[in-house]
Amino acid sequence: MEKDTEDELIIRDLLARQRTTLANDRTLLSYIRTSLYFLVSGTALFEVENLNPIQDLGYLAFGLSIVLLVVGVVNYFRVRRRLRKGHYLKM
Repeated sequence: MEKDTEDELIIRDLLARQRTTLANDRTLLSYIRTSLYFLVSGTALFEVENLNPIQDLGYLAFGLSIVLLVVGVVNYFRVRRRLRKGHYLKM
């Protein structure tokens, strides 16, 4: 498909692009939310003294929190770049 400019897009295509942009924003927010859940879980595992044998899961939760945050941000900017270039059909 040839690259369309904003003037050549019909209203259906323009709305589809806006929906995709908003979906990308929602996906980033869900990655951040999940990352925060793991961060809170890891903190809770460190604070409860009766759970000494499973405090290592706190480190795992912290690691997953960081990984999810990085994956979410990278995915957000990758999709955003494709949308701006007009390659949103190839995602």
